[in-house]
Amino acid sequence: MVIHLVLVLSIALTSIAVSAAEIDSFTSRNVALPDAASAINAVFNDRIAEGVANANMISQNNNERTCDKEVLYTELRKAIFQSWTASWGLKGYALDTQLQEQLTQYSYQLSLNDSVYRDLNYLEAFSLNLKELSDVVRINHHLVGIDKLGHFFAEGWHYFEMTTQDQESLSAAMSWGRDQERGKFGYITTGIFSFADLTANFNGWRFWNRVLKKEPDPVKGTFANWVTRPYISCAVQWRDSITRQQFIYAWTYNQNFDIRDYVDGAWDEAQNCNSYADPVIENKVMTRIDNLGGPLQCPLTPSLCQQAKDKYGHFSKWLLHPQCLTSD
Repeated sequence: MVIHLVLVLSIALTSIAVSAAEIDSFTSRNVALPDAASAINAVFNDRIAEGVANANMISQNNNERTCDKEVLYTELRKAIFQSWTASWGLKGYALDTQLQEQLTQYSYQLSLNDSVYRDLNYLEAFSLNLKELSDVVRINHHLVGIDKLGHFFAEGWHYFEMTTQDQESLSAAMSWGRDQERGKFGYITTGIFSFADLTANFNGWRFWNRVLKKEPDPVKGTFANWVTRPYISCAVQWRDSITRQQFIYAWTYNQNFDIRDYVDGAWDEAQNCNSYADPVIENKVMTRIDNLGGPLQCPLTPSLCQQAKDKYGHFSKWLLHPQCLTSD
């Protein structure tokens, strides 16, 4: 009985652990990396186009004449995560591992034993000790963990689902995100609370909202919202409509995705600092950062925090570490 309980607990802890990833934004910070934006855009524009085509094919097979947004969202998620299902499993972490393989020429890999987290033991950060760190890429001059793209699409979808299907406020969705960082995505598994994760989550909501652009983008002004097109629209298919003598509609992918529309300094954990589960963990990490040499205080570039505050406005309190909020 005891062995069975230990086995069940081990499986449960491992399941939680693999949902949490971490990066080191300080070690090897000066490694020269090519900008990965174009490669990331190519991956996801292909996947989004695949999702749109699959949604249209399902409608055609069902002899439907209208656009079904639920089918669209389902097929987009299946295509983006390269999964047969839309909701089962740990989609964000699975996407992280896919992209680590696809972006090897754009990223740097760092062993946990060479990182600023090397002194954290299993009790302090069991998830970090069960698996390796995620990789880091450069996007539009910002160093970003590949794990942030998992947050962007997966947790961003959860935010969007909360605000649309569950009719929750965006603030409630962001509160849920903070709870996850206090729990299985942060303090419980890695000992680390990542404000950069929360920034990626929020921008993921912005992405999913822009798919059909049902709501104004909350970080854009009136004119910018007016000129911003949705990624996908429902359009009349004139040839099919004439042939069938009735209006036939299908989804059209009319505006390419660009990750640079979302990434900023607040995605970088050396700018938007982490918090730690207790002072012992923080002291171990900060000591290793100090030992790297050079002025590596967080935030490294306070002006990027100011840019983030200007961009996110009243949402900043949900997304930025206090040191980033108060930096000049």
